[in-house]
Amino acid sequence: MVILEDCRIPATNMVGEEGQGFTIAMKGLNGGRINIASCSLGAAWAAIDKTTDYLKERKQFGQKLSQFQHLRFTLADMAAGLLSSRLMVRHAARSLDSAHSHAPQLCAMAKLVATETCYDITNKALQLHGGYGYLKDYPVQQYMRDARVHTILEGTSEIMKRIIASSLLN
Repeated sequence: MVILEDCRIPATNMVGEEGQGFTIAMKGLNGGRINIASCSLGAAWAAIDKTTDYLKERKQFGQKLSQFQHLRFTLADMAAGLLSSRLMVRHAARSLDSAHSHAPQLCAMAKLVATETCYDITNKALQLHGGYGYLKDYPVQQYMRDARVHTILEGTSEIMKRIIASSLLN
């Protein structure tokens, strides 16, 4: 920790304009939210990739898991959720880059939807691996833990909902 006491900083070293510190900090936080959402996308993609391979290899009841319709539907839902989250994150990132007035709420929406969806995807991936999913030999357990913390970093899901609701009601 760094503690600065009685420090005088010349005005020439000021970042931005006086009174704009919060706005500058929020721009950084919005970028961080896009970053965390993007990390979740990576974890979900890796989980789908590993799960697809696992379903093609693992046999139960005399057939490969990839032949069971319910498991195929679950995998399809995972892929659709990932794509919709990717598109939302991309849209929010573009709005932030172009300094769109709705960028803060779009970043909050993207962070909320992507991190929650990707956590759900990684959790389903772990479930599709059965008991093996919890073993350290299988990376899906790490993807799920990583995705879970993304729902907390750079503002919890509840904080994202608060930001979104405030932007809609104000």
